[in-house]
Amino acid sequence: MQKRWAWVCVLLLIVTPALAACSSDGGGGDKLFLTIAAGGQSGVYYPLGAALGKLYEQELDAQSSVQATGASVENINLLDKDRAELAIVMGDAATQAYEGADPFDGKVESFQAIASLYPNFVQIVTTEGSGIETVEDLKGKRVGVGAPNSGVELNARAILEAYDLSYDDFKEDFLSYAEAIDGIKNGTVDAAFVTSGLPNPSVTDLGTTKKVKVVPIEGKGMKKLQELYPYYAEGVIPKDTYGNKEEITTATIMNLLVVKKDMDEESVYQLTKTLFENLDPIHQSHHAAEEINLETAQESIPIPVHPGAEKYFKEIGK
Repeated sequence: MQKRWAWVCVLLLIVTPALAACSSDGGGGDKLFLTIAAGGQSGVYYPLGAALGKLYEQELDAQSSVQATGASVENINLLDKDRAELAIVMGDAATQAYEGADPFDGKVESFQAIASLYPNFVQIVTTEGSGIETVEDLKGKRVGVGAPNSGVELNARAILEAYDLSYDDFKEDFLSYAEAIDGIKNGTVDAAFVTSGLPNPSVTDLGTTKKVKVVPIEGKGMKKLQELYPYYAEGVIPKDTYGNKEEITTATIMNLLVVKKDMDEESVYQLTKTLFENLDPIHQSHHAAEEINLETAQESIPIPVHPGAEKYFKEIGK
């Protein structure tokens, strides 16, 4: 009897993972289980991830869970460790993962792109009267640079490098932008790197009590940034985004929707098709998400596109 139970236990150990895999890959008519790695609740990624999860539940009868995370770098690591199926990441972090560049310990190629979503704007936020008019004026100040190894911090490092600056030039604080904006409110932080779509809710909130100033990234600094990291583009923060009377030139970088590389082609095809044929609820998730559209869905993708997404784009002639 003991031997029989031992064999039963062995069989269960073998069969259970296989059943779990079948239920999670979305193939063969099985229910699709999606953990969506998003970002902090004060940004765009989280409400966008929540809208995606709800859409896939309604249209594909999927079961979804949206995770609040430290965003791009953490999201890629979650995909790599099989702790998420979908994620929103910035193009620079995706590139660095594929190259095995810092902050990744080695090449991470376990994910592929579904589509480009919308551009993120690198915003160096301060207030009128701080004495910070240019990037160089950050010297000697207290600056929020993003959570450690977050997409925001990667941007901060790149911008500083383009301007021949480093953390040695000021007191860096590794804070999320929500925390950094709170620091500006209470006087413990002078400026903060905020990378997000427009407008950023935390920066908008800062504008209710302070006069917001966004430091431009332009000229020689912008040119060098693009030479060092070609995935950056020049963008403009429109007038009145934060009460600003003029447009503000800054750096932008594309956000991507990415998926585990080993998800089956049919499931990724359905995820892609469902997204682009139901954009209204996605656009309603955040003002920045209104820029998600088919015309730019294949622009500025620095990593391979999943075959399931390629199938959809070819099907519609894109």
